[in-house]
Amino acid sequence: MKIAVFGLGYVGVVSAACLARDGHNVIGIDPNTVKVDFLRQAKSPIVEPGLEQLIGAAVAAGRFVASSDYAAAVAQSEILLVCVGTPGQANGSLDLTYVRRVVQQIGEQLATSDGYRVVVIRSTLLPGSMQSVVIPLLEEFSRGKAGRDFGVCINPEFLREGTAIYDYDHPPKTVIGASDERAAALVRGLYAALSAPLITTDLRTAEMVKYVDNSWHALKVAFANEVGRLSKAMGVDGRHVMRLFCTDTKLNVSSAYLRPGFAFGGSCLPKDVRALTYQGRLLDVDTPVLGSILASNQLHIAHALSMIHASGRRRIGLLGLSFKEGTDDLRESPIVTLAEQLIGKGYELLVYDQNVRLASLLGANREYILNHIPHIGRLMVDSAAELLEHAEVIVVASASAEFAELLRQLPPGKQLIDLVDVWRVAAPEAPPPEHYQGIAW
Repeated sequence: MKIAVFGLGYVGVVSAACLARDGHNVIGIDPNTVKVDFLRQAKSPIVEPGLEQLIGAAVAAGRFVASSDYAAAVAQSEILLVCVGTPGQANGSLDLTYVRRVVQQIGEQLATSDGYRVVVIRSTLLPGSMQSVVIPLLEEFSRGKAGRDFGVCINPEFLREGTAIYDYDHPPKTVIGASDERAAALVRGLYAALSAPLITTDLRTAEMVKYVDNSWHALKVAFANEVGRLSKAMGVDGRHVMRLFCTDTKLNVSSAYLRPGFAFGGSCLPKDVRALTYQGRLLDVDTPVLGSILASNQLHIAHALSMIHASGRRRIGLLGLSFKEGTDDLRESPIVTLAEQLIGKGYELLVYDQNVRLASLLGANREYILNHIPHIGRLMVDSAAELLEHAEVIVVASASAEFAELLRQLPPGKQLIDLVDVWRVAAPEAPPPEHYQGIAW
């Protein structure tokens, strides 16, 4: 394909060289004449292993030329790849000056060019930027319509300095957020030869993925460093601890637990996090990441309470009470905490959980629930039908098959607040009911 790459910084020049190597005809555009001159001489403007050889081969083959002529680049290309910087500002916001400038210039040239083109943003943008900045500018200056006269995609990059060419050829995934399928199909063609998941999604999701990835990477580094400091203070080698930690690819280094839902609870997680952070305080080791875990968990419970409050209804039915479906363990269940708060705020609450029978609870489990909700026996009902008849708002706190089946026959007019994504289990192909809300979706 014929491709123009706007912005010959790190991402732009690596992308341009790799695309040219793969047989595409690439024009690299940058207002910096020093960069352009370097590339015309087959030299790399950045230090990156193997990059200068790729540039030299592509220039020699006539598949890569560098220029500052925006108009010619748009006229001669079918895919317009924007790779300009989005530097952070002092308050944390992004400076979109370069993106706005390039997008405006592209839009002006689209107004005088024939044929369908796809504008692909590789620059890192916060969710909503494509809809609020990029597309309006393109439509204003091209006098065209995105999805009809031209396509718009965002294609976040996952390149690391020092291994950028390897990362380009072996990405963990390739994500394309697209305005329409025609645009997505053209961009997919750029990556068809790569052996990695090729995912087409909506614009906002593609924008968000890059930030989630980088924040997760930062969190992992901070977590490992806190473990190292705390381990050392207790006479343990943190490197060995983390090596053992990483051998668990079922729960630790995996997708386990990485799904939005309700807060965690139970007899282990809260207790162990508290114990570890307490030990850090005793040893004068600051652990802000570990210390924020329980606070974040409480905020999630508060968020569920605010959703119920926003419904404006007083009769609440809670499906599920134990901290985990299929058990009767109520110890530190976030559902018990939510129920306790609802009672304290005067809501008329009923609870149904077939796994929890007050008469059969023993030991610490029974003591916990009676200390927190002494009159729990009056709130629990023996059938889901009784709860549905009472409730104006149904809060689902367990993704059990029983509750999924129940929701398929939900009476009209009931408000449904889903804390566990049970609707995906109940009716994966059907749209949710009119008054449905997920806690994080």
